[in-house]
Amino acid sequence: MSKNTNIRISLPAVCFVWQIGMIILFGVFIRYNEESDAHWHEHRRKRNISSHLENDFYYRYPSFQDVHVMIFVGFGFLMTFLKRYSFGGVGFNFLIAAFGIQWALLMQGWFHYFDNEDWKIKIGIENLINADFCVASCLIAYGACLGKVSPVQLMVLTLFGVSLFAIEEYIILELLHVKDAGGSMVIHTFGAYYGLTISRVLYRPSLSQSKPLHGSQYHSDVFAMIGTLFLWMYWPSFNSAIADRGDGQHRAAINTYLALAASVLTTYAVSSLSQKHGKLDMEHIQNATLAGGVAMGTAAEFMITPYGSLIVGFCSGLISTLGYWFLTPFLEKTLKIQDTCGVHNLHGIPGILGAVVGAITAAAASSSVYGDEGLLNTFDYLAISDRTVNVQGGYQAAGLFVAIGFGLVGGALVGGILKLPIWGDPADANCFDDDVYWELPDDDHDNVSIHQNVNHVAPISMPADL
Repeated sequence: MSKNTNIRISLPAVCFVWQIGMIILFGVFIRYNEESDAHWHEHRRKRNISSHLENDFYYRYPSFQDVHVMIFVGFGFLMTFLKRYSFGGVGFNFLIAAFGIQWALLMQGWFHYFDNEDWKIKIGIENLINADFCVASCLIAYGACLGKVSPVQLMVLTLFGVSLFAIEEYIILELLHVKDAGGSMVIHTFGAYYGLTISRVLYRPSLSQSKPLHGSQYHSDVFAMIGTLFLWMYWPSFNSAIADRGDGQHRAAINTYLALAASVLTTYAVSSLSQKHGKLDMEHIQNATLAGGVAMGTAAEFMITPYGSLIVGFCSGLISTLGYWFLTPFLEKTLKIQDTCGVHNLHGIPGILGAVVGAITAAAASSSVYGDEGLLNTFDYLAISDRTVNVQGGYQAAGLFVAIGFGLVGGALVGGILKLPIWGDPADANCFDDDVYWELPDDDHDNVSIHQNVNHVAPISMPADL
């Protein structure tokens, strides 16, 4: 039986009120930074910058484009694998990402870019990249709850998710001075455990009523592969987008590129071994092939060596695919965590692996490998001059526990808020079904009716002469 989701009142109210709130807050706090302001030419002359090409826009915008595509196309289409929830997968991804980037510019701005002289947040191209990163963590959390929550619940999840992200990012990157260019800890680990904890709090014991819809079909898996391929191609930009200009950014792209390639071959191998007749499982191919990008996030700009990147990709593809094979059923049956997209296997475990690799690589760093200046630039030791490489490795490990802690505690609190009946969540029988929240084409409604009644149609007897 359908449940009144109250979408006609709650969703327009939330969208209108929150967007008006964004307009007011932007008017009060947000301004262009020096490089995006009309006075840039004057600033350039004062700082003896000879060319407008020194503007950060020309260094960062190509990476921003790639990351932006990942957020809206990559993540969106990756969630279209459910047979009756493709509109919700890509459509609600669009909604919460568009809201999330606005709130992220404010939240991250208050922590990182607030000017105490005029009490304004100064934004430029790097802020846009960081806002997309922030939203990525919420989209990861959405993957754990895909098909089981209302769009208003998703907006609330994003509101608190962005806020928690900004705080844990500030603690990890600014207070602990941890290096995490591609966000193995800050983005992937936090997002995964935030979403998994919310999914556990919102556990639906009667979700079996929607079991026929909790699966894919041929064309929905093809659409999801579009998301996989966009994410796979652009992940080197994701991990290198805010890395140090020059060798650090160059190294991050190479390392990620190689790790992704290795994770693909490993995923195909393990997927084939996991099936009785050696056939491939499309769920593995859609997800575990990306694990190399996640696991390379923290150490992306480190001197991990090209073959080291291949090892990281190999290990991440292996554990991610095995996770879909063994861990996902265990989480659902034993821990009552219904992880729709398997974010624990794609983001959670590879994120932890990436943090461990980053800690070990940082602790093993030396001036003979990086050079004295390279060591200072890579780990920002100029800001923390009394720190040794071993101490840096310890701080890298500490960052992982901060990310997990924020994900678990924040997810428990937000999950409790989302359980309130005012958000209009769908009934168990209506999960994974676009018909609850979307106007569907007429022929699609007809197909649903035929599908629902097919078992009640009497068999047609044909004349014997035919």
